[in-house]
Amino acid sequence: MALSRIWSAFIIVAIVVAGIKCFFLGQTDIFSWMVIGKADDAANPLKLDGIIQTCWVAVELCLKLIGILALFMGLMSIAEKAGGIRLLSRIVGPFFSKLFPDIPKGHPSMGHMIMNFSANLLGLDNAATPFGLKAMESLQELNPQKDTASNAQIMFLCLHAAGLSLIPVSVIAIRASQNASNPTDVFIPCLIVTFVGTMAAMLIVSFKQKINLLQPVVICWIFGLSAVIASLVLYIRSLDAAGIQSFSGILSNGLILLIFLVIVLGALYKKIDVFDAFIEGAKDGFKTAINIIPYLVGMLVAISLLRTSGTFDVVINAIKSVFVYFGTDTRFVEGLPTALIRPLSGGAARGMMVSTMETYGADSFASRLSGIFQGASDTTFYVVAVYFGSVQIKNTRYAIGSMLLADLVGVCTAIGICYLFFG
Repeated sequence: MALSRIWSAFIIVAIVVAGIKCFFLGQTDIFSWMVIGKADDAANPLKLDGIIQTCWVAVELCLKLIGILALFMGLMSIAEKAGGIRLLSRIVGPFFSKLFPDIPKGHPSMGHMIMNFSANLLGLDNAATPFGLKAMESLQELNPQKDTASNAQIMFLCLHAAGLSLIPVSVIAIRASQNASNPTDVFIPCLIVTFVGTMAAMLIVSFKQKINLLQPVVICWIFGLSAVIASLVLYIRSLDAAGIQSFSGILSNGLILLIFLVIVLGALYKKIDVFDAFIEGAKDGFKTAINIIPYLVGMLVAISLLRTSGTFDVVINAIKSVFVYFGTDTRFVEGLPTALIRPLSGGAARGMMVSTMETYGADSFASRLSGIFQGASDTTFYVVAVYFGSVQIKNTRYAIGSMLLADLVGVCTAIGICYLFFG
């Protein structure tokens, strides 16, 4: 129900704002660009896709997902039949059993979730989505109300959306392409913000679900993860921009190949019919990609209307006016468009970040803050549409509110950290 109201609000607000611009401010062509506009059209003053083009983009995105989902879900099927997922579940079981008390011990969903979190941690977006969708399917098997999100599904999705990631490679690459004097200077701020956001998501959902986090197992895992991250920070700080990108490439892509190798070798050892198991899982990947098309089209169209109507500009100008009125520093406001659009669209947020760099310079406070926003969280509404849509969840309960609250914690932390690091 919450998603339905938010989606409706997006559309109503966008059309009302566009109507005001059309009938009171003289922008008579705004309706046309909102419907049939194309971002690559030189005559388009908005430089944004309208709803017709957005529908094509949504379907093309799902078509591209088919191959990736088929590949990784095929490999997950091999791993399941060979017992690898059960082994992973036993390893993380002591910790996850505290966060997910409704999941039976040794259930495959534990392994699927840890694969998703690991892929997120290393910035493996292409791998994280299939692992996450498989985790949602496994959790849905335990869900007594198939159209309503379970506690376990909400906890998983909130932690996933928090987007804990070690190295924001794409942000560093874009900053380097914009000739930033030190492209990697946002690395540590991004890591701190994603960690704080993940902890906030865990605390928010745990409070809602009455989960006690003050348990030795939970505390040990959190401190252990913190120690690993701190060690990587110390190592990566000794590298230059090229070294960080090289290390990230070896770590992330090398890990994917290692996973492939371990799964296949394990399946051969267990005498599994490897290719048949792969085909069985790949078919599920194809079905999943098709199932999420309606959800993705609906969400991306609503986001397109918000963008093309200029609603974001109205919000940003209002926020800036408030801080100017109170006489406070307003440098952070120029970076806010990335934060505001990040929960809605990763591609749009990336475009906002680039635009901020081009407008204010790659080494400006606003550009650094924009980069931290871009590397510090996932696209909340995209995640909701794809993950809940894949298992036909209609009632998301408090999931969206919890995710947006964690996003807000991340935004506030990012602003504070940016002032701390860059003055």
